[in-house]
Amino acid sequence: MLRWIIGGLLALIGLAAILAAGAYFTLKRDDIPYETLAAQYENGASRYAELLGGVRVHYRIEGQETGPTLVLIHGFSASVHTWEPWVSRLGESYRIVSLDLPGHGLTRAPAGYQASIEAYRDLVHQFLQAQNITRFALAGSSMGGNVAWEYALAHPEELDALILVDASGWEDTRAEAASDPQIFKLLRNPVLGPLVRDLDSSRLVRQGLEASFADPSHVDDAMLNRYTQLARAPGHRDILLQMTLGYRERNYATAQRLAALDMPVLILTGDTDRLVPPAHAQQFRDAISGSQLITFEHTGHIPQEEKPDESAMAVHEFLMPIFEGSALAPLPEVDCETDIRC
Repeated sequence: MLRWIIGGLLALIGLAAILAAGAYFTLKRDDIPYETLAAQYENGASRYAELLGGVRVHYRIEGQETGPTLVLIHGFSASVHTWEPWVSRLGESYRIVSLDLPGHGLTRAPAGYQASIEAYRDLVHQFLQAQNITRFALAGSSMGGNVAWEYALAHPEELDALILVDASGWEDTRAEAASDPQIFKLLRNPVLGPLVRDLDSSRLVRQGLEASFADPSHVDDAMLNRYTQLARAPGHRDILLQMTLGYRERNYATAQRLAALDMPVLILTGDTDRLVPPAHAQQFRDAISGSQLITFEHTGHIPQEEKPDESAMAVHEFLMPIFEGSALAPLPEVDCETDIRC
């Protein structure tokens, strides 16, 4: 009898393993070739730069060719597309440079690429040097804000101004961090992260995107498809997993480190940001002498998308006195009912 019971249990375990394996392969999603993604997500300004180390950077240079240069760095799992609302509003006044970081968008990185905030900082510097861009205003969103302020510490002589948009970098000790979107919790788990990396995560990605906005109706199928499809570019999921598993190992912001920043600094945040708490924006304000802080009401983690008019105007008003004499054009009126650039 005992032998039959043990045999039955083993059979049930074996059946469960088979069902689990079947579910895994049903949910597994293969890579999408870069050529397929490029056909859908390039625009007329898309260009590529081959950098030392084998990284092929996708970038765009748009706007006023003779205007002051504004360099934009996107956040985690995002791409140059997050900046399109600013490009449409600021492009008549500024030469706008945006790029996809390794593991994001249409940028290709070699196998084994070691991603980190510092690696991204150095890659942005290498890219800008290759483009002969040596003086500019630098803006970064979320993780890109962390890259931006690290860049400002490393190369202050290059920056006319620094703009931090819901920037990360402070250690997060909130109890509320336990309510972070489920996709981040799973990827940060050293056991579950590698297991779910290659599975269909559309539902979790949608939840994460909706948590990024005060008004979740900003998340549509086109946005969801862009995030999930670009994440399936060859090698991207490995890099995204690296960044999530290593998120606690970064060189955090401190008042002592940030005190070295002496260029004009604008800090933007949404009052309902669930990913980077608005209190962190106040910490940047307190640590950086002379910095300005603007908080947008009823706004989440991505004000450049959720409040494009207000955030673009805040940037323009901040930069105007810095670039006085550069013949800046006024911001154009944008009709978002008819203008696809919105």
